[in-house]
Amino acid sequence: MTSFKHWRLIPFLEADGTLQMQIDRWLLEQHRLGKQPPTLRFYTWLPAAISLGYHQKDYPQHWNELTWKGQPLDLVRRPTGGRAVLHQGDLTYMVVISQIPGNREQVYQTICQFLIEGMRSLGIELDYGRSKRGYIGNPNCWAIATAADLIDDKGRKLIGSAQLRRGQAFLQHGSIFLTPNRELYKRVFNADCPIAKLARSQTTIIESLQKAARDCFEVDLILEALCDREWQEILAQPSL
Repeated sequence: MTSFKHWRLIPFLEADGTLQMQIDRWLLEQHRLGKQPPTLRFYTWLPAAISLGYHQKDYPQHWNELTWKGQPLDLVRRPTGGRAVLHQGDLTYMVVISQIPGNREQVYQTICQFLIEGMRSLGIELDYGRSKRGYIGNPNCWAIATAADLIDDKGRKLIGSAQLRRGQAFLQHGSIFLTPNRELYKRVFNADCPIAKLARSQTTIIESLQKAARDCFEVDLILEALCDREWQEILAQPSL
């Protein structure tokens, strides 16, 4: 798949959505330029946020006025496509990789394999969604499960992913439902939350997915935090 046998593993980070997207974009560009190896990281969003797909223009105006635990709900644009995702009670994964053969759907499936294997090790069987372009008229990413998404054995979307390609380099990141607040979900999307709670801890899921990434991609994960120089470059980027 790739000539890299060592991937960088960025330590878990809880931060606001704008910063998280800046980090993802920077990692993609650095890998595209050959300055960084493939990279894996996991993170959460604080404060809670709604992320919009890069090309998503329409969304309910009341999203600009929502609050959660006394703080405004962030509205952030992703560099990837797709529709809106509520980031509260979820875990986000990110992979930057290159030189994966195949079309867009095949690339998704190559990367998603570590998610399937990692969740299987926890007793959770996942498969790919089957919806086509029904998401176009719906602002809610969780309302539709396409071939880029993973559903459980009851047909419920558990992991939603989005992707960006630059040359031979790919950024793929996605949200994993853990402990969503059903009331907030209803306020945002005017719909019932499809998942009540994933009965696995965040730490357990991260550890299982890291092991699955090592096995699926046949690589070593080298834990390496962002250094001061890298933080300066990340923060110097404009937000989307």
